[in-house]
Amino acid sequence: MTGPRVVVVGGGIVGCSLAYHLVGKGWDDVTVLEQGPLPAAGGSTSHAPGLVFQTNPSKTMTELARRSVELYSSLSLRGMPCFYPVGGIEVAGTPERWTDLARKLGLARSWGIPAELLSPEEVVARIPLVDPARIHGGFHVPGDGIAKAVHACEAMAEAASARGASFRARTSVTGFEVAGGAVRGVRTDGGVLEADVVVICAGIWGPRAGALAGVSIPLLPMQHQYAWTSPLPSLEGIAEEVVHPILRHQDAAMYFRHNADRYGVGSYAHRSMPVSPDDLPAYDDAEVAPAIMGFTEEDFKPAWEEAIELLPALADATLQEPINGIFSFTADGLPLLGPAPEPAGLWIAEAVWITHAGGVGRAMADWIVDGAPDVDLRECDLNRFEAHGHNPDYVAARASQSFQEVYDIIHPLQPMEEPRPLRASPFYDRERALGAFFLEASGWERPHWFESNRGLLDDVAVPERSGWEARYWSPIVGAEHLHTRTVVALYDMTPLKRLEVSGPGAAELMQRLTTSNVDRAVGTVTYTLMLDDRGGIRSDITVARLDDQRFQVGCNGPLDHDWIARHGPADGSVHVRDITGGTCCIGLWGPRARDLLERVTPEDVSNRAFPYFRARAIHVGEVPVVALRLSYVGELGWELYASAEYGGRLWDLLWRAGEPLGVIAAGRGAFEGLRLEKGYRSWGKDMTTEDNPYEAGLGWAVKPDKGDFVGRDALARLGGPDDVTRRLACLTLDDAGAVVMGKEPVHADGEVAGWVTSAAYGHSVGRCVAYAYLPAPLARPGTGVEIEYFGRNLRATVAREPLWDPDMTRLRA
Repeated sequence: MTGPRVVVVGGGIVGCSLAYHLVGKGWDDVTVLEQGPLPAAGGSTSHAPGLVFQTNPSKTMTELARRSVELYSSLSLRGMPCFYPVGGIEVAGTPERWTDLARKLGLARSWGIPAELLSPEEVVARIPLVDPARIHGGFHVPGDGIAKAVHACEAMAEAASARGASFRARTSVTGFEVAGGAVRGVRTDGGVLEADVVVICAGIWGPRAGALAGVSIPLLPMQHQYAWTSPLPSLEGIAEEVVHPILRHQDAAMYFRHNADRYGVGSYAHRSMPVSPDDLPAYDDAEVAPAIMGFTEEDFKPAWEEAIELLPALADATLQEPINGIFSFTADGLPLLGPAPEPAGLWIAEAVWITHAGGVGRAMADWIVDGAPDVDLRECDLNRFEAHGHNPDYVAARASQSFQEVYDIIHPLQPMEEPRPLRASPFYDRERALGAFFLEASGWERPHWFESNRGLLDDVAVPERSGWEARYWSPIVGAEHLHTRTVVALYDMTPLKRLEVSGPGAAELMQRLTTSNVDRAVGTVTYTLMLDDRGGIRSDITVARLDDQRFQVGCNGPLDHDWIARHGPADGSVHVRDITGGTCCIGLWGPRARDLLERVTPEDVSNRAFPYFRARAIHVGEVPVVALRLSYVGELGWELYASAEYGGRLWDLLWRAGEPLGVIAAGRGAFEGLRLEKGYRSWGKDMTTEDNPYEAGLGWAVKPDKGDFVGRDALARLGGPDDVTRRLACLTLDDAGAVVMGKEPVHADGEVAGWVTSAAYGHSVGRCVAYAYLPAPLARPGTGVEIEYFGRNLRATVAREPLWDPDMTRLRA
């Protein structure tokens, strides 16, 4: 096949990788446009040092890097390799970093990357320039290496051209042709190219290219310092281009690479130096290249001193070819990939570094040609941000913090600090008065626990913690957990994304996008899944039918809004509206929830009149409320939704009525443990597009006989629940005092068998609870496994789920 007409804007390594993979899938009508010369176009690719480190806390980013290594290793140019698999070593200059490298080794094992920890002497055996007295050891990944980025571009361009692709240098894009809501062509300084699909891969120029199509691409170009040393006597006589492994000294925010008798030195240990995309020069107007600015020597001095401390052989060297190179940063440090909100046919692949570009090109080609990538890209999706995430001031603040923290040890719960507070529920002031400790999610201030509940610790025993697992944690979390199980608590669920899907075609649309039957009677609530074209889980949602043509959808974030709106009919028969900011929600949960609710409403809220998974409009005092009989913590309760202006009154009514019953406010820390004890899955942790419903234990939410829906045919090809080779299993740690956090490798019979998706302490059952995907034979209750946590193997046992329900008082095993 030839496929549709594709135009790729940008001839750097991302554009070349995409073109290479598109033609590999049979789409040979591909044109790559580059404003500069080729193959060295003058952007970030042209000056990148090419270090490829695979291990990342993100499974997705690790997989994209692994695929990049695979691709670059397969390429050669004029008989020379495009990748040198010399390995990579990250050294620990502090005890804290050395401890963290044990965690990083666990991440590598979870994601299938061969790795090991080295003693200082073993590091020096591989990189003789390192002073062993300065380090505690190193983390070694043999498969890491150095990519010759420009050579890889040229090699991929040659291969793509041989199969029909066209590369046009010195061609500037001036606009886009759009008709009928879809892209139709690309305007250039040399005329218009007709196109059915356009992909913007313009790197640091991305925001400018996006603006021509009316699309926000929220990245910020940042300066980053890099220099070569003069020849080093200790390397004299080395003829090979690269021999030593690449080296990162993250305690000093530095990295190094070998090149014959010299070393390259890169530093993030300087102030943030953003550059406006509008200030980037044209190729012919740049002094050296558009992505290279003048070297600011004062910023580099502290880094150079650190470099000499680690590598004493640099002491007599001078700096050569020093630069402030420019490359892209985003608010969360991750790429921007996927289809633009509009026009149809316009795609984005931006903020991608050399490390991941090969994998990104493949994933984007799969997505564009096949309708879905085979790797979970939710963390990288262009449409993941709320509206504030596209604001230039917000992007600048968060991108600058991402730059400063690029080599920091980041805890999984560690929030960004500025700008905050940005979004707050109507309960925020009341929560502050109760001593809430807030973390942040999607801009929302979200209570994690409340100091007002410290007195509860007098009556309960909560295991102590220390170290990593004690950060962003308090024993109050355990007290709130147990109080929810025994009395009643209020949870601020306002940050939960809520959509209103309405109109004559609403029921038909929701039926087509979900796995369950949601076209049910008014007042019903349905838990269901949304799948992609491969049968992977895009999201799990609750759908409440409020009237014949109106649904309230509880979902996981902006990606769900984009997915539902993108699939809406063009005739205007469906309206999809984000109602989150205009509403608020309290989770009223616990054995005494009904007692409390009966005190503030005249409605009959008995189980007979208001059963589980039902929705009703009621009044709480004077406040009109949409009440959903749902509980994500495994106890009796309701989600109570109201218009935001009533929020303060709603809280006060419930609080005053609940005081005689012992009501408390509880936070997200308790919520996590409660939901895991009940076996409730969390999308993005326990299930992604890489998992299907049967593997995730959610086959009961799939109704193949209801009619066609997105992903139904793919599921049919996969078989059924009995055909899966891996399953999400519930594990409990044998040691009642042990804790894991998530993403740790799970060992069975001496081999890595899976990884932890979610984990939290189950205070009701007296054990840490962890979920993990395991081979089906290992997922049987009673199977013993081990979870590797900071280099220690903790014994765990597969348990029957759920571990808890309101009638149980002990652990199920």
